[in-house]
Amino acid sequence: MTLTLTVSDEVRALVPGFTHVAVEAHGLVNGPSTDASSALLDDAARRLAVRLAGRAPHEDPHMAAWRQAYTAFGSKPSRTRNSAEALAKRALSEAGLPRINLLVDAYNAISVAHLLPVGGEDIDHIEGGMHLVRATGEEDFVTVAGGEQVIEHPDAGEIVWRDEAGVTCRRWNWRQGPRTRLTEETVSGIFLLESLTPMPVADVETAAEELADLLRKFSPAAEIEIHPPVSGA
Repeated sequence: MTLTLTVSDEVRALVPGFTHVAVEAHGLVNGPSTDASSALLDDAARRLAVRLAGRAPHEDPHMAAWRQAYTAFGSKPSRTRNSAEALAKRALSEAGLPRINLLVDAYNAISVAHLLPVGGEDIDHIEGGMHLVRATGEEDFVTVAGGEQVIEHPDAGEIVWRDEAGVTCRRWNWRQGPRTRLTEETVSGIFLLESLTPMPVADVETAAEELADLLRKFSPAAEIEIHPPVSGA
């Protein structure tokens, strides 16, 4: 892997059932959403409805585990939902899922269909490696509010993804910063699929394979590698 991913001992101790699978891709071709990527999102919403069978997203055992994890580091999961639960709620609403760009649509579709947090980062905009840590509260998180760039700071003890330049995603996978987002200029990306017990690791690997297939569909010449699951380290 060209990018180092680490999980701190503090995070492993707080949430021992955490596993992640990384899909690394180079030579990507991104672009605006298309009918094909939109159809993926519509199909994912249908798959989600079947999966839930009338339940609310937070009633799914995997989403319940994420709510417990958020509570463990001091976040209120009904206010700051993990990315999969937030997307699932949008998928089931009248508004439906947003259309962003080909790469984001692809990983959002996988997240919704499998009810699994999935994120994508532009490797070329990451400084050093990516680290899942408990924040001190002094780290910078650069975001946009009211059309202006602003700097926020995570809460002390909050679980965040960060690189050498600052926080890339707050509250684990709740809000990604614009610096490392996948844009239409992205050519290299790292896609992270994150799970907690009780989701079987094999289910995460299946989702990763499906994502890799979608990336190959949109970027036939891309070099794509699925890295082995990593449980907490």
